[in-house]
Amino acid sequence: MAAAALTREGGEDAFRRLFRFYRQRDASDLRGVVDFSVPGGQVFRSQLSISSVSDQDAYRAGLQPVSQWKAYGLTGYPGFIFIPNPFLPGCQRHWVKQCLKLYPQKPNVCNLDLHMAPEKTVDLWGQSKEQLRRKGSSKWEPRSLLEKLRWVTLGYHYNWDTKKYSANHHTPFPSDLAFLSEQVAAACGFRGFQAQAGILNYYHFDSSLGIHADESELDHSRPLLSFSFGQSSIFLLGGLKREEAPTAMFMHSGDIMVMSGFSRLLYHAVPRVLPNPEGTALPSCLDQALSSDLPVGSVIEHSSDEDWQVCAKYLQSSRINMTIRQVLAEGQKFPEESGTNGKGQAPSEDNHHQENSRAKRHKPNTD
Repeated sequence: MAAAALTREGGEDAFRRLFRFYRQRDASDLRGVVDFSVPGGQVFRSQLSISSVSDQDAYRAGLQPVSQWKAYGLTGYPGFIFIPNPFLPGCQRHWVKQCLKLYPQKPNVCNLDLHMAPEKTVDLWGQSKEQLRRKGSSKWEPRSLLEKLRWVTLGYHYNWDTKKYSANHHTPFPSDLAFLSEQVAAACGFRGFQAQAGILNYYHFDSSLGIHADESELDHSRPLLSFSFGQSSIFLLGGLKREEAPTAMFMHSGDIMVMSGFSRLLYHAVPRVLPNPEGTALPSCLDQALSSDLPVGSVIEHSSDEDWQVCAKYLQSSRINMTIRQVLAEGQKFPEESGTNGKGQAPSEDNHHQENSRAKRHKPNTD
């Protein structure tokens, strides 16, 4: 296969070659991409800690009982766990709405803060919903502010310039997302996980996520949790060095990925966003309605039809990913830093999340 042949070529590192291959719009050879809906080959069933999460707590987080989840590992990647959509019908909608309507609100930080006045980014949802609702299919229509959103940071805000977190740049972490993360981590054997930082990435069909490893957290013994909603993507998981060829896999709406142990610090990337494989505007799991009978203490909220219409229109050409991290071990503190004031979180350029922009007329730097 073309992808396999690329890994044997000399020159640039193997990861970059595969990234470029899958980044190509005409890359039609996807036979080498792992599909967890069709296990086999290097994919094997992974055990979960069923007793660590009660069915009631799973329901409260909008999840099926853990006994009903399917979890998989990959040969050669100890600590990597892939959980195909364990969400209850309709519950993905809650997280999509939160990522578009609530989490971008202040005091959280987003990429638009780099070049817009604070008063302009106070209500991205309110400024965008009418434009999104009316939006047709033309690629030349101007993008709403929500469609220009590339990332949002939660909790300990990631400093894109220094690649560090700091004690003095922190805002409260959303309680609903913390509860979801705690249940998923416990089911994977990490009881006591504390959701302290989140990076939300917003992708469109022309977007990608560059090659990187998540090393900035001070405690690497805790897992990295990744939740995907909307359109599908190809995810590349490599090794500790970029010379090691990555494994390509599909991620679909509702899928959860857990990187722990050896796999916690591996290089990874998203070279390409793809239409969902069902061939419909939205995957069928997002068409399902939320039950009117939510359990006591549920963190899931009903979305109004009006709100969901806006979210659905956005997702027709987009994908949202939430990555949740524990930054500090219990009792651990940030080291003292001289000359910092915690306000330098914004990068001079959004170099973590690339997009092929017609306006700028340049080819994105893919790593």
